[in-house]
Amino acid sequence: MAKQTKKTAPEVTEIQPEKVKKATKSKAKPKPEVPVTETTEAPPAKAAKSKKVAETKAEVAKPAKAAKSKKAVAETAVEAVKPAKASKAKKAPVATEAIVEPVKSKKVKKEAAPAPVVTETAPVNLQAVEPYSRFTDFDVSLFRSGKHYKLYENFGSHVVEYHGVVGTYFAVWTPNAQYISVIGNFNGWNRGSHKLFVRWDGSGIWEGFIPNVGVGETYKYFIKSSSGEELEKSDPFALRWELPPHTASIVADTYYEWKDQQWMADRYQHNALDKPYSVYEMHVGSWARSPESPDEFLSYTQLADKLVPYLVEMGFTHVEFMPVAEHPYYPSWGYQVSGYFAASSRYGTPQQLMELIERLHNAGIGVIMDWVPSHFPGDVHALYRFDGTHLYEHADTRKGYHPDWKSYIFNYGRNEVRAFLISNALFWLDRYHIDGLRVDAVASMLYLDYSRKHGEWEANIYGGNENLEAVSFLKEFNTAVYGHFPDTQTIAEESTAFTGVSRPVFAGGLGFGMKWMMGWMHDTLKYFQNDPVYRKYHHGQITFSTIYAFTENFMLPFSHDEVVYGKQSILNKMPGDEWQKFANLRLLYSYMFTHPGTKLLFMGAEFGQGSEWNYQYSLDWHVLEYPNHQGIKETVKALNKLYRSEPALYEKAFDWTGFEWVDGGNANDSILVFSRKGNDPANDLVIALNMTPVPRENYRIGVPAAGAWKEIFNSDAAQFWGSGKGNGAVINTEKVTWHVKEDSINIVIPPLGAVVFKRVS
Repeated sequence: MAKQTKKTAPEVTEIQPEKVKKATKSKAKPKPEVPVTETTEAPPAKAAKSKKVAETKAEVAKPAKAAKSKKAVAETAVEAVKPAKASKAKKAPVATEAIVEPVKSKKVKKEAAPAPVVTETAPVNLQAVEPYSRFTDFDVSLFRSGKHYKLYENFGSHVVEYHGVVGTYFAVWTPNAQYISVIGNFNGWNRGSHKLFVRWDGSGIWEGFIPNVGVGETYKYFIKSSSGEELEKSDPFALRWELPPHTASIVADTYYEWKDQQWMADRYQHNALDKPYSVYEMHVGSWARSPESPDEFLSYTQLADKLVPYLVEMGFTHVEFMPVAEHPYYPSWGYQVSGYFAASSRYGTPQQLMELIERLHNAGIGVIMDWVPSHFPGDVHALYRFDGTHLYEHADTRKGYHPDWKSYIFNYGRNEVRAFLISNALFWLDRYHIDGLRVDAVASMLYLDYSRKHGEWEANIYGGNENLEAVSFLKEFNTAVYGHFPDTQTIAEESTAFTGVSRPVFAGGLGFGMKWMMGWMHDTLKYFQNDPVYRKYHHGQITFSTIYAFTENFMLPFSHDEVVYGKQSILNKMPGDEWQKFANLRLLYSYMFTHPGTKLLFMGAEFGQGSEWNYQYSLDWHVLEYPNHQGIKETVKALNKLYRSEPALYEKAFDWTGFEWVDGGNANDSILVFSRKGNDPANDLVIALNMTPVPRENYRIGVPAAGAWKEIFNSDAAQFWGSGKGNGAVINTEKVTWHVKEDSINIVIPPLGAVVFKRVS
């Protein structure tokens, strides 16, 4: 065991709620069979229209005959943050395994209360590890069949009260181990003092109750594999981890008294596909830093103080956090996850993250989290070869190793692994009130030949390159998410032409709510990088997206991947001098917000940061001192306001009846004119885009109805650092047939500008 993990446990007060249930001194003899039930984490506020997952019965293991033991374990002073002394139980022999034989028991009552606190040792003669179980036969059956979706209620570490003694129940899945013990500060990292019991049913579950171990204790599992290999592993279900580079798990809870009931009740409206959905993508560690301590991260609480009012000001409807699950390697941006059930300790405690989410909810902002079921790192303390075998990853490197990321791919055909991943997805929706999951690298999951050369992959049973096990898993994942939390959304980062990604499972699709429109992103950025004088030769590149725009529920992303590794910032992708760069950027965002689909913009792009994103530093907030950058910020604010206030821009975002070309063929002048439609024709909009720096005076366009039309948005407005050229007065239609419309208007389209018109009478 590396010395770096053998340190004093962190302050318990960091993660312990104010109200705690203290263990009482017991002078009576031990209760005969059924242990006293524990208090568990509070269930989250009930989501609107969501189905309740049935509670599973917690089965109690029949205690094995106790060996003669010495005096009970000495008092563990958790409040003083001192490691508990190891019990003097004899080291369990490796050759003979104690078998947990569960007996019929009463149902464990789940109460809304924080974890009990270890106060002092009760005068009860308990073993160093007591036989105890939270699993019923039904739980085990569901787990082995891959259908147990709330494994976080069973596996991991749970502070409970047993025979009047507060301690921690541990459970871990290691079917190929011959010996497992819990090691930590509480026993001096002694591998032989606290051996777990293997269940009798062949499930591969090892479990047991350790007295006087409470919230805040660091621990790992010592595993001796069937081959004799000795491993020290962190808990896959741990709710908290040590700060990197330390790697031990920490006993914790996710109890929190939520105060976002109104949001949860109305969430189905905020997340509906016919409502505005404008996402601000961000990296928690580099969004902002303290000017006094630029090398230190903001805590979740400090972030809430700055982020919540900023998002409200900017008008975004949702925020998307790049992965906040625990990851050992910070430069991975969170995409090399090791602690799937733990919020990263770099930024604070689980409860502090919950407070951040709660404050966002109470400000009317939904929270999306990046979720990474596609691969995991090969760190020796984590999932890789967890019990000395390829337990979580596929044993065949053609299916189990990712050559690009040097990481390992989950075995989607193994039932227990599927249950682990789906339980993890539901965990974040349940315990953290996450409103949506953006699933990373879906394309790498779907194809057996993804980033592999000829001969490096094996075809499926039908001779194709689709990973049928991954396809099946994604369908089951989406079915489970929408079955338990129908008012949330799942979003696929999928870059291929795989059909039906965002179509229902019952219709043959994968079942996602939305899919990133990667083709639109690449084509659009490539078009805008052309000098305007050459854009007429690439006109088809900017209009092509509408050919397939309604084949999926598309989200339009300008994501983090486009502003790293020498790709330049969005601003510096734009051609021309300084004025033209900023005008092009305002035009780009105007095109994005008026194009069919939901929206996503990566942090820094909303004010035109000139440098690439660097995860090691804060965003360049100082550039907002300059009017050109302030103009970009005001443009995005105005576009969010326009998007949220105009039903034509969101009511039919995924329906071809919500879009109509007015003039998509004027390649010579590089002008686009189209209309957006909602449920009420009175809300129809007409949008005109000028992709050149040449202003277009007296430019006639056809409109869908006669009357007075008013310019309601102009990207060239002076407040946006534009030239101020536009259409100030209301424009009345004329009975001049134009663009196959009986009525038309004469307008001004500013240079490198976008104008939006709405009929006012």
